[in-house]
Amino acid sequence: MDLEIEVMGREVIKPATPSPHNHIQLSLLDMSIPAMYFSTIFLYKSEDLVTASPEVISKKLKSSLSETLSRLYPLAGEIEGVSINCNDKGAVFTEARTNLLLPEFLKTLNVDSLAELRPKIEDGDSPSAWPLLSVGVTFFGSGSGVAVSVNVSHRICDAASLLTLVTDWSETMANKKSNVGIHQFAEATIYPPAPPHMASQSRTTNSIKCAMNRFVFESSKIAELKRKAASESVKMPTRVEAITSLIWKCVTKASRSNLMGPRSAVMYVAVDLRLKVPSSVLSPDAIGNLQTAFFLKKDAESEVEIQETVAAFRTAKEEVDKMLKDNVQSNTLGQGLLNMMGSQASVFKPDIDIYTTSSWLGKPFYGVDFGWGSPVWMGSATHTVYDKLVYVSLMDSKDGEGVEAWINIPAEVMSVFVHDQELLAYAVLNPPITI
Repeated sequence: MDLEIEVMGREVIKPATPSPHNHIQLSLLDMSIPAMYFSTIFLYKSEDLVTASPEVISKKLKSSLSETLSRLYPLAGEIEGVSINCNDKGAVFTEARTNLLLPEFLKTLNVDSLAELRPKIEDGDSPSAWPLLSVGVTFFGSGSGVAVSVNVSHRICDAASLLTLVTDWSETMANKKSNVGIHQFAEATIYPPAPPHMASQSRTTNSIKCAMNRFVFESSKIAELKRKAASESVKMPTRVEAITSLIWKCVTKASRSNLMGPRSAVMYVAVDLRLKVPSSVLSPDAIGNLQTAFFLKKDAESEVEIQETVAAFRTAKEEVDKMLKDNVQSNTLGQGLLNMMGSQASVFKPDIDIYTTSSWLGKPFYGVDFGWGSPVWMGSATHTVYDKLVYVSLMDSKDGEGVEAWINIPAEVMSVFVHDQELLAYAVLNPPITI
């Protein structure tokens, strides 16, 4: 069933109190990341949504967002050069409605239809200028549910920053907010400040149109896959290691089947620094792009095997852990991270297939409660904005045991990938969501 949306209004929400600072410095990593919005959608079902009017709910969402912006004030500013002018320009709030019932939408979920639920990016909107944050609320028919969507600029936020944002907003809305302090923005405390010339640089992106699909790994299948991925080198693979290695094997196989000749392949794995660096050095709730990465490479003629990939993944991860520990102890963390960025730059070449992977596993997105309980489901709509980005994102299923893999790869590769029997032995392609 088609999702037809009627937009009821679009307005700018300003912070409840003025910004305490005039400018926030962007780091070298902030400016190295593609200028893009990443978009996440939370779906809720509650009796309160049946009894309360959309007007009342929207009013509460707006006022709570205004309070949250006062604690996350740079998100209400605009990027100028390599810094954010914290001018309280505001964030965009969009309200929409549909006659479709939420259970019907989820039963026949099409990941591309999520585009209708995210805030529309209007002419003049830019993740490298303004707005840095756009949010939306869509009311489903007969009070059956609501979607809360968030578009945030990747120039200032990563996944952990997004979680801090939506947690603050939801707790404020539900009157659960006890910590009223301003959130710490990392600025250039970990990575050095971006030099001014980076403001005029643009990153080239893939020119091939991609297709997105959602694959769900149930907990029992993950256990099977982990047993298959185990070896003498890694006796107990993690969920991330096992699933990522399977995906990389299958997508590389699909890619090579479409080419006249095989190409080298690189898996680029993002690492959240907050999970690796002591809280005395970096707050667990710090806002910014606070990541490093490691990569695995396969030459054109080499086969990708799961056990071998898991072992290489574990070794590379341990090397990053050691680098971070050594540099924290010697007070050279920034230089160590900079050296790692430099060493990785040479890997990115036009004749190599690059798969960027990130894991949101363990991040409590299903704890985001606006007063309606936990989301019945959450998903990503970034692919509906940028259809030429190649990436893999792993997210928890609602039960916390399964994993949803969101995979965006070139369309011609996806047409082969979705039929890979080794993949389908462990994952289900876009199953319906029942609530």
